Amino acid sequence: MHVSLWLLVAGLLVLCSVLASKVSERIGVPALLMFLGVGMVAGSDGPGGIQFDDAALANFIGTVALAFILFSGGLDTNWSSIRPVLGRGALLATAGVVVSAVLLGLFVWLTLGFSFAGALLLAAIVSSTDAAAVFSVLRSRGVSLKGNLRPLLELESGSNDPMAVFLTIGMLQVIAKGGGIWPALVWDFALQMTVGALVGVAVGRLAAIAVNRVRLDYEGLYPVLSISVVMLVFGLAELLRGNGFLAVYLAGIVMGNSDFLYKRSLMRFHDGLGWLMQISMFVILGLLVNPSDLPSVAGAGLLTAAFLMFIARPLAVHLCLLGSDFTRAERQLVAWTGLRGAVPIVLATFPLIAGYAQSHRIFNIVFFVVFLSVFLQGRTLMALARFLGVDQPIDARPRYPLEFERTGDHQSETREFEVLPESSAVGRTIAELGLPPDALILMIRRGRQFIVPKGKTRIEARDTLMVMADPKSLQAVREVIEHRGEGVS
Repeated sequence: MHVSLWLLVAGLLVLCSVLASKVSERIGVPALLMFLGVGMVAGSDGPGGIQFDDAALANFIGTVALAFILFSGGLDTNWSSIRPVLGRGALLATAGVVVSAVLLGLFVWLTLGFSFAGALLLAAIVSSTDAAAVFSVLRSRGVSLKGNLRPLLELESGSNDPMAVFLTIGMLQVIAKGGGIWPALVWDFALQMTVGALVGVAVGRLAAIAVNRVRLDYEGLYPVLSISVVMLVFGLAELLRGNGFLAVYLAGIVMGNSDFLYKRSLMRFHDGLGWLMQISMFVILGLLVNPSDLPSVAGAGLLTAAFLMFIARPLAVHLCLLGSDFTRAERQLVAWTGLRGAVPIVLATFPLIAGYAQSHRIFNIVFFVVFLSVFLQGRTLMALARFLGVDQPIDARPRYPLEFERTGDHQSETREFEVLPESSAVGRTIAELGLPPDALILMIRRGRQFIVPKGKTRIEARDTLMVMADPKSLQAVREVIEHRGEGVS
């Protein structure tokens, strides 16, 4: 097709996917499932009739997309929230993936007629989770999770992809070369994780420093700079025999928990870019799959998905969380939130590229697993969280009518400070607080109202002050606001 027609078709597919996301919010189905449907409708067996069977191109697009998705997830991850669950999250992301893959592989080998290596290959492809679908459902109903459940799921979903990639590529090498290469594979995995982690942390720190020190003439170049960081981190890690996916995720975490110029706008940019990448991946899966081929593997797909959701994943979760502070109800919810999403789509293209004899059958079974996981678990997640008593309303904070962000023109920053009832600032006017001369209170949020402050404005308990000042003065403001004492009645 002519390039203009390709652009038209791509634009229509993205537009339809965005509009379909609105439908997903109303019916409680994850938006990712709607993107998948758009691809199937546009595919060779659908009304669109688009012929697309280039597994290598799909793999390339998926790899790039996954790198940006993981980086965006890292940017939005609060280190202080995941630190208490770091050990258990890492265990789920490594041992949990292996346990679920081994259990599912044994089941597939015994029941579906695969060779032992082929069964483990299929299990490895679907072994990692995608919590993005979970939280899209929760947000659509204004629901969140209590305690450390959300950070645990965020950490697991963001860090378990390297293990799934390693298992998939490792099984393909075992099939091609024999089982004697396992010792070399284990060493290679340790090297990949170590190098990937070092590259991600190091480049993430350097990138945050570089964004602050490089004074670009145009604000629009900062998103371009951040894109280059993702490509650089992934490429450098892979070149040094590290894991690029782990590297970009850790680089995102390091940058997201650092202070740098245009941080808010860059985080919004990568959030939108991450959605575009997820749309691309699921639409491509819909294009690659031929619905006419699915009936022949429907039984195998249903059995695989059922065993993974009801036996393999729950056993792996309970083993990894044994002896932890998580209650039985919380463990049950973690077991049920093992949604399969973006990663199996990418990994399912590896056997196709390698020319594995049963690659098309594996791909179609992976489709069933992803579809059923997102549909069934996504649709019932909120009801289960409510039944188990681990859900809580999202604290929907009202958005400020104005936004302020640190730029390269000055070093002033904006911070929010909540005035607690025991603060000595309660009952005092702004003029009586004794704030540093260069500290400016831009706005006061009181409940769902916003107040433009004046010197005679009196501070009340639970007010949130938006203050602009340099870092040193902001620390002084914090000391004033957090000082305990009797306020003026």
